[in-house]
Formats: sequence, structure tokens, C-alpha cells
Amino acid sequence: MRWNQAIAVICLATATAAAQSGTPAKSSSDNPAPQRPKSFDLDAMDKTIDPCEDFYQYACGTWRKNNPIPADQTRWGRFTELAEYNRSLLHDILEKAAATNGASDPIAQKIGDFYGSCMDESTVNKKGIEPIKPDLDKINAISNKDQLMSTIGYLHTRGVRALFGFGSQPDLHNATMYIAGLVQGGLSLPDRDYYIKSDPKSTETRERYQSHVAKMFTLMGDEQNLAQQEAKTVLDIESKLAQAAWERTKMRDPKNRDHKMPVSQLESLAPNFEFKKFFDATGAPAFAEVNVVPPDFFQQTNALIDSVPLNDWKTYLRWHVVHSVAATLSQPFVDENFDFYDKYLNGRKELPVRWKRCVQLTDQLLGEALGQPYVQQTFGADGKQRTLKMVQALEAALAQDIKQLPWMTSETKKNAEVKLQAITNKIGYPDKWRDYSTVNVVRGDLLGNVQRATTFEEKRQFNRIGKPLDKKEWGMTPPTVNAYYSPPNNDINFPAGILQPPFFDKTADDAVNFGGIGVVIGHELTHGFDDQGSKFDAIGNLRDWWTAADRAEFEKRTGCIADEYSSFVAVDDMHLNGRLTLGENTADNGGIRIALRAYHNLNPPQQPKKGKGDQEAEGQKNGGFTPEQRFFIGFAQIWCENRTPESARVLVLTDPHSPGRYRVNGTLQNNDDFTKAFSCHAGQKMVSQNACHVW
Repeated sequence: MRWNQAIAVICLATATAAAQSGTPAKSSSDNPAPQRPKSFDLDAMDKTIDPCEDFYQYACGTWRKNNPIPADQTRWGRFTELAEYNRSLLHDILEKAAATNGASDPIAQKIGDFYGSCMDESTVNKKGIEPIKPDLDKINAISNKDQLMSTIGYLHTRGVRALFGFGSQPDLHNATMYIAGLVQGGLSLPDRDYYIKSDPKSTETRERYQSHVAKMFTLMGDEQNLAQQEAKTVLDIESKLAQAAWERTKMRDPKNRDHKMPVSQLESLAPNFEFKKFFDATGAPAFAEVNVVPPDFFQQTNALIDSVPLNDWKTYLRWHVVHSVAATLSQPFVDENFDFYDKYLNGRKELPVRWKRCVQLTDQLLGEALGQPYVQQTFGADGKQRTLKMVQALEAALAQDIKQLPWMTSETKKNAEVKLQAITNKIGYPDKWRDYSTVNVVRGDLLGNVQRATTFEEKRQFNRIGKPLDKKEWGMTPPTVNAYYSPPNNDINFPAGILQPPFFDKTADDAVNFGGIGVVIGHELTHGFDDQGSKFDAIGNLRDWWTAADRAEFEKRTGCIADEYSSFVAVDDMHLNGRLTLGENTADNGGIRIALRAYHNLNPPQQPKKGKGDQEAEGQKNGGFTPEQRFFIGFAQIWCENRTPESARVLVLTDPHSPGRYRVNGTLQNNDDFTKAFSCHAGQKMVSQNACHVW
């Protein structure tokens, strides 16, 4: 995710979700064509389990048993199940586009040629390292420190974000405009903690990483002893950058990301970075102010520019060039990249077949071109209207919830209601598609196509600096199985990819759909009022609209959630970080309450008639479950999943989302309506002794 999106977008789920499973892997070559997932699947349940003891296992136990992780995945769940189904649809679209050359359709031609160049494995392998030689030559030509920052600026236009991140972002205090932004970065391991922690697993990971970097330098043609020295150089530089970086939980607070300053102040803060040369080399428009996140990082690393020898910087840059494109180079680079990042770090057993990787790459770089035929085939205008009706029902339910909150004063409630009324909804796909006509796509030139598409996007991001915020722009492609809330835009966004089973099924009853997509909608709405979103006002500006007493009560309640989730074990001896996952956990807890209220507003609970209680109750059941029970089962089953232990360890440090088990059990143990629906009682595991309530 681009840096500006990372601070402006709060998603429903991680795009690289993975974690724990005791089930064996199955080979991807054995997988049949994916079937469309089911909603409210009675066969997925394990009815030998008491729902009041472990509702996640009750709702998902048989599904988890029957759905081991495919060998080419690090996680297999309802999100990935639907993503695989979508990927098969995109595969069909791209195969046809590549075969016909899109003679009468420029969009089909562009995506077909891009996909075709990716599938041409023979040509890619013949070229070897040749496609990145121009960038390597440019690095090798650096002869003094004056050229260093200019070269780094050039590399940023190629998507090589060495040393730090740079881009455009909404102005935190004037959300109608984009400003320039700098953010800490320059690392190749998933998080700063990998470089800093001294436990045996972290030490082992650094050793494996250094070995991986050395192998990549060897593949680039360097002698083995030199490659090992170069790998140590890379690790040393990145370790120094990591030591200056802030931890993720600190970066979550938008107040800690608010450091706008004149460019002249930045140049005084870190003069060795020679930012004028860097900015000029990116081709970004001139600007007078920049948001620096955090200033400490640049101040502390400023001395590195001079203290690290020039040849070491060149080694670091060569590594970042090959690392940034390793997955699109010849097979030896692909295999070595896979062995460390996918197999060792995340527990993936098998490299996905090439067509899957090529579909994903096309969606990543030309997503709003590929999204057009996808939307025509799967969604259409009627899908927008059906979803909008549910969104409106959820917004009405949240308005009721705000009015009835016992802990919030009327002054803050008025501001909350103003913000809620201002939330805009983007559903399915953009009103205006992105224009890729200037991206030159050439058959037989995979990496060239990747670099040109990447440069197009980087330049597009840079060119937004100083311009009005485009509130119609999307941060996800239409086929994406996800959703998000953007605080600066104050909008909720639901790509077409998620608006199908198991989240939404037009053949299912309202109880199931409100438990699925209804909770997703409620989750994204609640993000506007979580520990991050609550610090932005209706316009999208970072502004405190709370009374001091209400903010203190809010933090007391979110603190309860943080402590609760920190008690959950993710894998082995690693607990969840309740502060890292606080926003998502708050949104889960609020979203399910709002969704059930919205369902009841449209489907008021029926009171059994006198003398006919049993008959009336049976009449409301479907599959043997009441509407409320179907709601909670529908909710739980969107989180059925198996995860590898390796990726679970990565995600504990990096992912702001809890694993599926705790998104279900952690949420429901705080929910009185769940307790009533399944007749649970105090003392059972699904009934918290200290239930946490915010929204």
C-alpha cells in the first residue's frame, strides 16, 4: 500500500492475511476451478461444540477441517476463497483479451498485452537481469554524495522506495487539498522490530535474511565472498534505519503523524539528505510545505548520509532495485525471493502458478482498466442500488445508537451526528475510470511494462501535490475482496469484489445478509468513530470535536478493548497487540451492534401470540435457527479461516486486524444480543465478565 493510503485508509481486512493452522497443505495443482462461496453454510458448522463455549468453532469447525490451506497460500479463509473465485473470473477476461489482441477495444488490448507479456515466461527467463541493468548502471555511476539523493529521487519514480517514503497525502488540517509527505522507511523486512528484537526467532530471521540478500547479489553476478559482505552492508544500514523508526502503535495515532513544516525547516532538520535535489529528481511539482512523519527519523538518520561510505550506499540501492522487482525477473530470482519471503517468513509451501501471479500483477498495476470488464460481468448498476439501501439502513441505525449512548454528552453527540450525516458512500466501482492511455504496454517486455505502469502511478501521485483532493478517487480496485473507510475523505468504500457471497447473497434472507455485508458496512462506519477516525471531523480535518470528559470516557472504553484483545494468544507464545488492533476491534464490536439494530429496524422481532409460543417461534426459524441466530452465524462464517503459524508471527507484528477466531469470539463475548440469542449464561466462555462497550 502506498504511504499516503496507509495513513488515510482503514481497511476491513489485511490484503496479505495469514496465520495459524494445524491442517496439512494441499497442492494447488490438485485444486479444481474455484466455486462461488456459500452464505450461511450449515455444512460448515461443528454442532458438537457448545456455541456458548466457542462460537467460532461452532460456526466454522467443519469448514476449517474440510478446507486445509492450499500449498500456494499462507491463509485460506472466506476472503481468500472469494478472492480465488474472482481471480478465476479475471483469468478468463485476461486470457480472452490476450488471445484477441483487443483490436477494437483499447482497454482490452492494454490489459491483454500486459497479461500476455507476463505469461511469456520464456522471454522473461532469457532476459535474466538485463531489464534492470539501466538502473544498476545509474547507481554504479554515482561518484560523490551530491549525486546520491538525485539518484534516490529517480529510483522513487520507479517504485524503489529506498531510505524513506515520499508521496502526496491529504492535508491533515485542510482536507480539501493534497500536500507533499515524507515518511520513515527504507526497510526490506516486514517491520522495524525484526531488526531490533534479540529473541532467538528474530536473530534467526536476520541471519536468514542476510543469506537471502547474499544469494540475490550472487544471482546478479557478484562473487560469493563479495556478495556476503554486501549482504552484511545492507543489513547494517537497514538496522540503523530501523533503530530510528517509530513503532507501529505510535504511528497509529494521527496526532503523531501531524508534522507539517516549511521545506526550509526540513532542510535544516536533515541537511545531509539534500532534499531539493531529491524532490527535483522525482519531477514532483514545486511545493513550500511538507508533512514529515516522524521528524525524529530524519533527524536521527541525517548523519548516516555522511558516516556510511558511498560504496555502501550504492550496495544498499542495488539491493533495493533488485528486491523491488524480484518477482518479475527470471526464474532464479523468483525462486529465491519466494524461498525467503513466502516460504520462510510466511509458511507458503508452493509458488502460485504463473497465471495467478500475472492476474494479480495486472490488477495491481492496471486495476481500473481490468476492473471495467469485471464490473460489467459481475456487478452492474443494480448492484449499487441494492448495497446503497443497506448502507442507508446502517447509517440510520448508527444515528440511533449515537443518540442513545449513555456515556456521551449532548454536545459531543451533536458533533458525532454531523460527522455521520457527512459520510459519503462509494459502492462497487468509480464513477470515473482512471485513464491509462499514456502507459506504453509492449508484448515481450514484462519488466518494462511493470516499470512504465509503476512510473505512471508514482508520477500521478506526485502530481497531486498542491491540487484539490479528488473525493471520487478509489484506493482499491473493483475486484478487491475488502472495504475501507478514509478519514480525510470521510467516506466508506465497498468494491464490487466483496459484494457477493458469503458477504452478500441476493438469495439469502435479511438476517444472513445483515450478519455478513451488514456487519462489514457497520464496521466501516464505526471506523469513523474509532481511536483514529474519531480524531477527524466531518470535513476530514484532524480536529478535536469532543469534550474533555467524553474523550476520557471514550479512551477508558477503548482501553478495555485493547486490554481484552491483548490477552488473546495468536500463535505459540505470541499475544495479540491490543493497541495495534484497537481500531479494527472497535469497528468489529460497533459494526455488529449497528448491523443487528438495522436488521431489527427493517424486520421487527415478532412477539409469540398467547398460547402459540412454540408454533410461532418455529415459524420464524430457517434451518432450525431463529433470525438472530442466523445473523450471528452469518457473521461468524465470513471469518472462517486457517492460517500458517509462520505468517501468524508476521501478522502479530504488522497487521492491525485480529485473526478470524478473535474477530468472532472477541466481539461476541461482549455482545448481550448474542448471549440472549443462544441462551448463554455467566460463567461460560462466550460471556465476558467485563464486557467492553464503545459504540
